[in-house]
Amino acid sequence: MTTAPGADAALFSALPGRDDDALARLHTRLAAEAEREGLLDVAYRTLETPVGELLLASTVQGLVRVAFPGQDHTAALEQLAERVSPRVLHAPPRLDEVARQLDEYFAGRRTRFELPLDFRLSKGFRRSVLAHLTEIGYGRTESYAEVATAAGSPRAVRAVGTACATNPLPIVVPCHRVVRTDGSAGGYAGGPQAKLTLLTLEAAA
Repeated sequence: MTTAPGADAALFSALPGRDDDALARLHTRLAAEAEREGLLDVAYRTLETPVGELLLASTVQGLVRVAFPGQDHTAALEQLAERVSPRVLHAPPRLDEVARQLDEYFAGRRTRFELPLDFRLSKGFRRSVLAHLTEIGYGRTESYAEVATAAGSPRAVRAVGTACATNPLPIVVPCHRVVRTDGSAGGYAGGPQAKLTLLTLEAAA
């Protein structure tokens, strides 16, 4: 059987076009059903902030990842799929409270985050460093050497730097409050401007 020239084009042109609103509604329904059935292991969303668009991801245990724009959101999601679960889905509602508290922080109305955290992406000494970082108060800083001592290994200054650089929960676990002994800012996963923005925000408050 042969098809008349142009018949295929006419057939496909008669099909309805892509309905983005309908697709969005279906996705929202899928995410809600996955959450209800306990199948949503990692939910994520993005949030616009003064330091760029952040990727936020949460397990049922709590916030597991915050990634800056320069950290490659796609790579961060792939890491979560490999190290946590392949059941990763864009599902903003689980992260509504995280987004609300971050908005309050950047507006200068919040000095402490009150969120459940999932630290599974950090192990050993790095995990000990992150535990101490949560104790550095808003508007305060500590040197890498001071953090090393507080984490139980006074000579592990370089390891503290690595722990801060690989912190999976920046801002919420405030590695931006760790500076060099001479008071200069030092490195930061989100970039030097992001670190300066955060330190300036807290100093102003």
